[in-house]
Amino acid sequence: MRALIQRVAWAEVEVDGTVLGRIDHGLLVYVAAAPGDDDRQVRWLADKVVNLRIFEDGQGKMNRCVRDVRGGVLVVTNFTLMADAQKGRRPSFIGAARPEEAEPLTERFVKAIEASGVPVASGRFGAMMAVRSQADGPVNVMVDAPAAPGS
Repeated sequence: MRALIQRVAWAEVEVDGTVLGRIDHGLLVYVAAAPGDDDRQVRWLADKVVNLRIFEDGQGKMNRCVRDVRGGVLVVTNFTLMADAQKGRRPSFIGAARPEEAEPLTERFVKAIEASGVPVASGRFGAMMAVRSQADGPVNVMVDAPAAPGS
């Protein structure tokens, strides 16, 4: 699994004119699954998101995680994070899991964040989503979960 994590002052996701998820300060997390990902990657990535210290402490150092600042997490699925644009002009998406594999992994990822006690909201898997946010920093971190053995 791969996530692009952005520290935000606020973020929301809308589908067909309806806001499905909104957070105030916290993390906007775009997430994608790769073929062969399983619950190990889900748990590892959820733990990383919840505990990643990218919020400033009293001395201005990135020493606090989203839980420490009582922030929320907005999860938006985004298979294009798995794009390979090394060759040609059109990216290849063969590195992304098929929807029937990716959707349940994403659902378990959201539940794992929720189980950690951090408020979480999400968009709708496979939908055309409008995402609005205000970056805080900006601070953006790309995180790849370790691949499953044999992948």
